[in-house]
Amino acid sequence: MIGDPVALTVRRNIERPSKTIMKAFAGMPTGFVTDAYNGKGCLDYAIKPLLPTMNFSGSAITAFCGPMDNLAAMAILDFAKKGDVIVIATTGDDTAATIGDLWAFWAKKIGVVAIVCDGLVRDVTGLLKVDIPVFARGIKPNSAFKNGPGEINTTVTCGGVTISAGDIIVGDRDGLVAIPLAEAAQVVERLELVKKKEAEAEAKVKKGMKLKFWDPDALGSRLHYID
Repeated sequence: MIGDPVALTVRRNIERPSKTIMKAFAGMPTGFVTDAYNGKGCLDYAIKPLLPTMNFSGSAITAFCGPMDNLAAMAILDFAKKGDVIVIATTGDDTAATIGDLWAFWAKKIGVVAIVCDGLVRDVTGLLKVDIPVFARGIKPNSAFKNGPGEINTTVTCGGVTISAGDIIVGDRDGLVAIPLAEAAQVVERLELVKKKEAEAEAKVKKGMKLKFWDPDALGSRLHYID
């Protein structure tokens, strides 16, 4: 390598979703959201909330951190705005925790609504006191270094899903779903249909009406009974 390597690459100006778009995702279960996105967008099932009651929706800002490094995660707090979800991509690194409780405290103080990390976190007792949704692959007390290289607000792969700054992230006890900003309006339209169909089905069940989960007639000769 010629010269000093770049330790941190930062994109400062990003497009965020409109308030109208974000309002449509507020309170929506992840199951509804992925159904409205044709069954796509779900992050790795191993990334789960510290508590099952944690849930959120917000727009992503991204940090890419290399193995046992958290420079980008530390620096991203200077670029976060109210309503953001900090998405930390570590390529699933399990050598050290990327963030802890003091970092999360400041994140909440500046209006961050949730933290998503496809690696590890630490200081769980403190994180729970902060009372901010934290989704991670696991927990480990070992701490990372601030050397880089790292990236802020570039396109990352987190939990197997490509996420860019400004994408919509929804999380609950079932997991996480990411919706690209460019497709958000279309997903919102389909989300209304999903909500309607779910409500109709729930009403039928409450009335004691049987729901049809499969159609034997549609299988025709491909259905074979053995008795």
